[in-house]
Amino acid sequence: MSNKLTYLDFDEAVKRSLELVNATTLTQMVPLLDSLGKVLAQDIVCEKNLPSFNNSAMDGFAFKYEDAGKTLNVKRVIYAGDKNEKVQADLNEGECYKIMTGAQVPSDADTIVPIENCIDVTKSSVTLPIDIKKGSNLRLKGEEQTKGNILFKKGEIIDSSHITLLASQGIVMLEVFKDISIAVLSTGDELKEPWQTSSEDEIYNCNSYALLALLKEKGFNASYSGVIPDNLESSKKFISNLKNYDVLITTGGISMGDADFVAQAFLENGLETAFHGVNVKPGRPIMMGKMGKTTVMSLPGNPLTAMVNMHLFAIPVLKKLQGSNCFYHDVIKATNKKDFKTKQGRVNVVLGSCENGGFKVTRDNKYGSGMITALYESNALLVTNKDTQSINCNQEVGVIKFNNKLLNKQIDIFN
Repeated sequence: MSNKLTYLDFDEAVKRSLELVNATTLTQMVPLLDSLGKVLAQDIVCEKNLPSFNNSAMDGFAFKYEDAGKTLNVKRVIYAGDKNEKVQADLNEGECYKIMTGAQVPSDADTIVPIENCIDVTKSSVTLPIDIKKGSNLRLKGEEQTKGNILFKKGEIIDSSHITLLASQGIVMLEVFKDISIAVLSTGDELKEPWQTSSEDEIYNCNSYALLALLKEKGFNASYSGVIPDNLESSKKFISNLKNYDVLITTGGISMGDADFVAQAFLENGLETAFHGVNVKPGRPIMMGKMGKTTVMSLPGNPLTAMVNMHLFAIPVLKKLQGSNCFYHDVIKATNKKDFKTKQGRVNVVLGSCENGGFKVTRDNKYGSGMITALYESNALLVTNKDTQSINCNQEVGVIKFNNKLLNKQIDIFN
């Protein structure tokens, strides 16, 4: 390895990271309620008109529009679930149906008025208002979805709204892309696991727990595979046993310190690097590449920096690999609420909070890359371009919220 890192432009690093992977082709069948958060492996076609018959949106009276304003006799009451002769079209002149919400509407009625809008309602008759629009409160067969329509596209991530529509079609099993396998690792002999005793000279391993939690939030299942040893030979052997995973995510050990063996250990295991070092603050010493069929994401060791890089680089790559067709960041426009400075000559990633259309920088943009609480105090990232020296109050900016959905097309990330 060279003793000097070459820092890649931010845009080029994003491009190379996404070019590293193609969507998985492995699929599996899962029950509907187990599909939440998974990625559809095929288009879903509407098999049943929605709604499947003309029905009433209100409790009220179904009638012929030309009878608006008249006093009509109630032919019969139609309840939700009634069918056959109970919903046959047989209105005579001067008649209407009393009908309940969701009930099937006979074909000879074209308008429905709510009970509360009627006059002189009795058990056997009703006086209708004159000012009602034809077709009001009538839900027509297939008006929402027609048989043969594509409901969902391959590559969509299933959420509760998908499950609602799928259940309406009687679909109980789905073909989804099989979960990719992810291993999370840390580096550093100074690390202790949270269940171990930690002296003043040691630190608890929060990075791996942070990454595992973030991955779970984003719909991924990952395994914690331990701490990579802090020497080259042991690191090489340790890494060689992890090539069965689709993705390896490490933190630490990829800078230029004397004890940073991870990058070299990966190279000696056949890693082909896409880049090692990006002109961004924080998060410069990030490395990504392929080791055979395994995608490697080596993040900085500082907790804040590792999490920032996970949001910016890793999550979109993982979404693409998992088969999702939405893996680009959604950039929200917001109004900056407080002046702050940034470093010119490199892309700056700024933590802040985005609420009610406003962005407020965290701690005046003065926090260290090893800080943990600054992440807790923030819910969004602002990414500058490398010519930016400051962001002014009331300036419009583009921000990425941590919990935003991802998009299926690229949007300019810079403000």
